[in-house]
Amino acid sequence: MKYEPETRLQKIFSTLDLKPLSDSLPKENFGRNGYCTSDLIRALIAKQIEGIPRTKRLVERLKTDPVFRYVCGFKVIGSTPSEATFSRFIKRLSQNDGLLEYFNLLVQKAITAGVIEGNTIAIDSSEIDAYEKPLPKKKLVNDGQSAHWGAKRDSDGNQIKWFGYKLHLACDTKSELPMALAITPANVYDSEMAIPIIKDLAHKHGDVIHPKYYVMDAGYDAKEIYRYIWQEQNASAIIPLNNRGSKQPPEGMDYNGTPVCSAGYPMIHWGYDSKTKTNKFRCPHILGKKNCPYGSNWCSTSNYGMVIKTKIDEDPRRHCSPHRGTVKWQKLYNKRTAVERCFSRLKEYLSANNIKVRGIRKVTTHLLLNCIALIAGSMVTNHSAVVAA
Repeated sequence: MKYEPETRLQKIFSTLDLKPLSDSLPKENFGRNGYCTSDLIRALIAKQIEGIPRTKRLVERLKTDPVFRYVCGFKVIGSTPSEATFSRFIKRLSQNDGLLEYFNLLVQKAITAGVIEGNTIAIDSSEIDAYEKPLPKKKLVNDGQSAHWGAKRDSDGNQIKWFGYKLHLACDTKSELPMALAITPANVYDSEMAIPIIKDLAHKHGDVIHPKYYVMDAGYDAKEIYRYIWQEQNASAIIPLNNRGSKQPPEGMDYNGTPVCSAGYPMIHWGYDSKTKTNKFRCPHILGKKNCPYGSNWCSTSNYGMVIKTKIDEDPRRHCSPHRGTVKWQKLYNKRTAVERCFSRLKEYLSANNIKVRGIRKVTTHLLLNCIALIAGSMVTNHSAVVAA
């Protein structure tokens, strides 16, 4: 087997140094024969990559497939871990932050290798169905740990409802790889998790990446998110305004924060001044965008036309950079689909939509293994592309 061509799993495992994770776990002999911790971790990652639905199937695969057993690190001839061994190991893995720290270490490695860019970050959440039996709302406990009922609209605007959890993800829009995540009960609002995820991202990787833009859908339209990103992270929030239940815009402006001239026409965005942190707007008649019946003298006697500047510091939600509605803003917002594709890969090609464990800690462990497998696989693909070039 040593002289056989490397399998996909072998290539992926070649990028994973599992020693830091193994060393972070309490020392214990798992199973009657005291199986190596790294081998058990490799088997669990292989379970995600190979789409093995249950631990029972994983045990059967290890028993019947010597190549698979060899790749995971177990002896080709000999005993393999039982289902009880894996169950006890997963429980221990879920009670420790080692897997999360290893995920952050792998993200750091991907950034260093140039796989993850980190200039534009997309944030969103996705539904995760619980393995537990659904309960009526009146019997549920809001302890922040138990599965709950959730509802949101999908990309087509359809209302969906589920019982379980939410996977909140911060994703690099270039590589479409996860960089930070959090698991909550399904009833937690998306906007509640935006700032904690951004803080976690800055704390773990702020020394190597400095995102310029954070892209989110209208569900994250909250003043505190804009202000935190603008003032604390020195970045811009690219979020469409959620006009549902919103108040009328300030006098002299439209919903996008664009000043309106005396004749009622939206003025034309004419650039951003980074020194004063202001957006500049000019008369649409002077620029040939509107044929104002009053002419430009109605607002200003200058040949340059009327000019209005808006300060972003005064209201980062209404006044943003790039200005909402411009071509640059729209191009940045279009990158938000990167996080949707990341969710799709985690669910369709791995097993994020096939949770067979109970409790938020074990669900987090399951999803972390998915994210680790996705990043490791992408690093292998990137390395192969570089070698081929």
